[in-house]
Amino acid sequence: MSLEERLGRKDNIVVGLDIGTTKICAVVSEIGEETGTVDIIGIGTSPSRGLKKGIVVNIESTVESIKRAVEEAELMSGVEINSVYTGIAGSHIRGFNSRGVIAVKDHEVRKADIRRVIEAAKAVAIPMDREVLHVLPQAFVVDDQEGIKDPLGMSGIRLEAEVHIITGAVTSAQNIVKCVNRAGLEVLDMILQPLASGEAVLTSEEKELGVAVVDIGGGTTDLAIFVEGSIWHSAVLAIGGNHLTNDIAIGLRTPAQEAERIKIRYGCAKSSMVRDEETVEVPSVGGRPPRKLSRTLLAEIIEPRAEEIFSLVAREIRRAGYEEKIAAGVVLTGGTAMLEGLVDVAEHILDLPVRKGIPMSVGGLVDVVSSPMYATGVGLILYALRDTEHHEPLYHTNGRFVSKVFDRMTGWLKELF
Repeated sequence: MSLEERLGRKDNIVVGLDIGTTKICAVVSEIGEETGTVDIIGIGTSPSRGLKKGIVVNIESTVESIKRAVEEAELMSGVEINSVYTGIAGSHIRGFNSRGVIAVKDHEVRKADIRRVIEAAKAVAIPMDREVLHVLPQAFVVDDQEGIKDPLGMSGIRLEAEVHIITGAVTSAQNIVKCVNRAGLEVLDMILQPLASGEAVLTSEEKELGVAVVDIGGGTTDLAIFVEGSIWHSAVLAIGGNHLTNDIAIGLRTPAQEAERIKIRYGCAKSSMVRDEETVEVPSVGGRPPRKLSRTLLAEIIEPRAEEIFSLVAREIRRAGYEEKIAAGVVLTGGTAMLEGLVDVAEHILDLPVRKGIPMSVGGLVDVVSSPMYATGVGLILYALRDTEHHEPLYHTNGRFVSKVFDRMTGWLKELF
């Protein structure tokens, strides 16, 4: 099967659309025909005007922001964008583990058996207003043999599957699809954002040893924990970089837009790293003249909120029981991860090794995407490609080829229009 057939496309262009609270980012990639290498050929970003805490609150504003980001990406890449892989996040996301058991026909595990056991694991009660986004296998058990990653062809009479199920609010997913469609684009698939970020910034060794991805966006902080190569826990915390901006705006008595600019340019999450003589020019409100304030004061405003974010992350890791299982530590992604001193604060609060996550395994405009803020956009592309590597994907209910989510979305749109 050719690359084009596997991607369900007529060309080798794949686009990831990261729809965030603060920014909307379109990343365009070209896939090598023979090698399968991923080259980034275009990026477009636009301020996000219609989302709050990862959820669409204004359709028209979101559509306009998507259009601007896509137009910029088209201009840079020189290609026309018709379809995208988009991310989903927000406080409505829920993740939990489940287990399914079946009897194996003919005493040999076949593809149909793997599908059946995944369906059995997925057969849990879910409220009517929620929809399954991903069913992600963690491990299989054939008879009493545990820890099997691919049971195909093995002999046995009993097959069990441990899976991680991620669900989201139906209406939130509908609104994202509706916005992308109104911007003139087709949604090929919808992928959980921290899953995509993990695909871009983690090594296979980290996933095997145990690692947590903490994606600090504008409105939410997303957590995904990988152990033994698979995802075992996911959570969304309703706190993010916008809280830092609000604290700065109130603490320095400056407009929110200026507070965001000051945070990006001068912000530091650890006051002990700032020299006493450093100053920041702060615009005032109401036509008053700007003031010069100590950068230490700015850091003292940011530091408590940064500590609060990682205290909530630490509490979630402890609550889930994974504090002893993430030996590879924590990887930070998202725009807020670029804040100076944030890694030091995270290491102090979490008592784990921490690093910034930079997208890996891509070529082309590497220097442009070498930032935690592009982890999700690049990850959407990499996840989509990995999802289509098998001719008949067995382990996803969210893929375009199993197409259950895609079919659901088509149904939603028929209802909406």
